[in-house]
Parts: sequence; structure tokens; C-alpha cells
Amino acid sequence: MPQRKRLRVRKPLLFRLVILFLAFLALSSVADAMDRVVLRRDGREIVVDGRVLVEAQDGGLLVEAHDGVLWTVGPEEKVRHTTDTRPFEPLSCEEMTRSVLAELPEGFEVHETSNYLIFHNTSRAYAQWCGSLFERLFMGFSNYWSRKGVELSEPEFPLVAIVFADRDSYLRFTQAELGEAAESIIGYFSLRTNRMTMYDLTGTAEASRRRGANRSINQILARPEASRTVATIVHEATHQIAFNRGMHRRYSDCPLWFSEGVAVYFETPDLQSSRGWRNIGGVNRPRLVQFQRYLAHRPADSLKTLLQDDRRFRDPDQTLDAYAEAWALSYFLIRKHPKQYVAYLEMLSEKKPLLWDTPEERLEAFRKVFGELERLDAEFLRYMQRVR
Repeated sequence: MPQRKRLRVRKPLLFRLVILFLAFLALSSVADAMDRVVLRRDGREIVVDGRVLVEAQDGGLLVEAHDGVLWTVGPEEKVRHTTDTRPFEPLSCEEMTRSVLAELPEGFEVHETSNYLIFHNTSRAYAQWCGSLFERLFMGFSNYWSRKGVELSEPEFPLVAIVFADRDSYLRFTQAELGEAAESIIGYFSLRTNRMTMYDLTGTAEASRRRGANRSINQILARPEASRTVATIVHEATHQIAFNRGMHRRYSDCPLWFSEGVAVYFETPDLQSSRGWRNIGGVNRPRLVQFQRYLAHRPADSLKTLLQDDRRFRDPDQTLDAYAEAWALSYFLIRKHPKQYVAYLEMLSEKKPLLWDTPEERLEAFRKVFGELERLDAEFLRYMQRVR
């Protein structure tokens, strides 16, 4: 029966074999079973086939459907919950294609790559451009962490991206999930649906329908004024890869400084490379400039507030500085303390959904791996002052 593959850090062969054998003995009798949950919401009954990840004492459920969508079911919504003898199985690419197309407006098609299903109502050339971008990032992400000694799991679900032809149709579709925030977001990865949603960044589908379309798209999106929009898409695609390859777990208490730090670490576009994402680990110039500005008024407890909770990321007045410091801290730790960073990464990857640490617990977990904050903060600032 299939088991959920987890992120692992490479260890000596004998030790790994012992661990794998013990894990097999522990898990062989508790393979994920298929659950069916019937809930009543907005006056109608909804049937969700998948697996129950969390069952609360009050009867509430967190269910991962076989299309990868997460459902939080309150006890008052639950009508019926049954468990089948069949093992849980995610939808195949063909089944996922039928399921997603049924949710989208008329006119969508699918472009399939090695790891992605790209649903689009823009030109096929633009969908192919997106597929190439995502696959290059996927390859670069995999190779980068492999060289760091991190063995990522394979995605359990097909990676889904939805690409609208224009901003207006994108806004109409995303309004229900994002509300007014949709106006300021050009693309996003949804923890709930496990999907990327975006629109054609060339501004017009005509640009990608012309002869030599791929060259035309590259010319448009390689312009300096387009680099930040492409970086945003790469940022969100990095989230999707990280959550689907075992680095983080959706709805777990993974600190935003870490998950966003990984995404900004990878977000620098490299549209000229056909063989990989060469700029991984390079200086993210816009984030560095923002961090240097922040240093002029950075409070003494800045590192502590970044680590202990996620409030700075959710405060519009502090968001840009929080993202810049998350990039800078990730850049520093990966270079100067790589073994500790990987150990911390592994610890976070084991966190269970819907279990939240207190600020004190977050700080203590960080100290156990990296040591006292005051010493680390001083080293961090000295290092970043030399980065150009």
C-alpha cells in the first residue's frame, strides 16, 4: 500500500537502512485509508473523498481530498464520516484534468509537462512558456537541495497551475478566495487548493499568438520592468514545489520567515538559461536594497520578532521589511550555517497540521539548532554588511 513519502536528510547507509526498516514496521499496518466525508455547507450537501488528517475532540475534521484540496469541516457541518478498506490514492493526471476543468469557465484547455498540469484559456504558446519556466525551477530546486544533502519526496499530486488570459477574468475567478486582495496579487499559490493561479503576464494573448511566439514572450518578460512580476510567479511556484516535495506541510506551523525565506531565495528570474535556474543562491538585489534601508532603523529585537511569530508579515507597514529580513537571514544561514539550516528544515518538515507553537516554543526550537540569538544576530549583521 502506498505511504506518504517524507523529506529526509542523507545519513550513513547502515543507519538509514535501520531507520527505514523501523519506519516500515511502524507504518505497514496503518496505511492511509480512503475516507468519505459528507458535509452540509451553504444549504447543500458536499461529498469529499480523501483522507482525514486531523480529527478534533469536538468532531471537527481536516480532510485532504484526493485532488489535494484541504477541507476544514466544523462539527456542525459534518453529516456523515465513513472509512473505506481501500487505500488512499490521489487522482491520476487524467482524473485531475477532468476534475479541474469541471470547476473552470468554458474555454480552458490543459498543457501537460513532466510535473505540471497547466490549465489555460490564453494561447498555447504562453502555457508552454509557463511550463518551461516551472520545469526549470523544479529541476533547479531539486538539484540545489540534493547538493545540500536533502532528499526531497516526489509530489504526491499532479502540480496544478491555472493561467487566465487576462487580469479581468482572473479577478472574477479569484474574488471568492482572495476578496479585495485579488486586486493587488498577480498570482498566488493556495495552501487550501494546492494550486497556482495567475494570468498572462504579457498583457495580451496576442503577443503570444504571433509568429515566433516563444521569442516574443521572452522579449516581453525579459524587460527590466517585468522582472519583478516574473519574480512573483517564481516565488509562488517555489512555494508550490516546497509544499509538495516535503519541505513544508500545508496547514502546519511552519514559520513564515522560513517558508517565505525559501521562496525569496529562489525568486530571482533567470530567463536566459535553458538548462536550469542558474541564479539560485545569488544576491536578490531588490530584497538586499530593502534590507539595507531597514538597517537604518532596525530595532535591537528585530531577529526575535521575526522568529517568534508571523505578525510582521501580516502588518502592511512591516511586510516589505519582514520579507527582506527573511531573505537576508536565509541567505546568511544557508551560507554560514548550512548543516544547522538543514537540521532545522528537517525539524519543520515533521510538523503536523493544525498544531501551533507559542512564541516561546518557536524561539526555543530555533535556539536549540542555531544557538543564542544575540551572538547569531551580531554575526548575521556583520555578514550582511559585506554583501553587495
